Amino acid sequence: MKIEDTHEGFMKEALKQARKAGKLEEVPIGCVIVFEGKIIARGYNRRNIDKNTLAHAELQAIRKASKKLGDWRLEECTMYVTLEPCQMCAGAIVQARIPRVVIGSMNPKAGCAGSILNLLQVKEFNHQVETIYGVLEEECSSMLKDFFKELRQKKKREAK
Repeated sequence: MKIEDTHEGFMKEALKQARKAGKLEEVPIGCVIVFEGKIIARGYNRRNIDKNTLAHAELQAIRKASKKLGDWRLEECTMYVTLEPCQMCAGAIVQARIPRVVIGSMNPKAGCAGSILNLLQVKEFNHQVETIYGVLEEECSSMLKDFFKELRQKKKREAK
């Protein structure tokens, strides 16, 4: 089995997307969607650049995957995302019928796949999502911590 066929391999691809966001001074969150062992969609956080609340990595990737497959239902796909989805993205994942999400690091301030709520596994919904946690967690978490540390340092320098 090739490395890109593993959870770690696909999460590394999501991390590449997160780095793209970071280079644009966006919060470094990245996402890929896999179908039949191949990446069919990629996304990264673009909220500030697009000036759009909806420009989260997961929503970018869902839109592209739906276009690629010609269907809003992504029933045979797996999503890999570097940070636990927020309530909006978790809702979109459920609506898109994505059966599995692999998460790098958790988000205790806004996460809705287990941290604050778990919208992916509400039994009353017509779809629940298998969730795998902690894939390349340290690398995903460090990228975010480093980004916010640098942002705080930059703000201090600018305040002087």
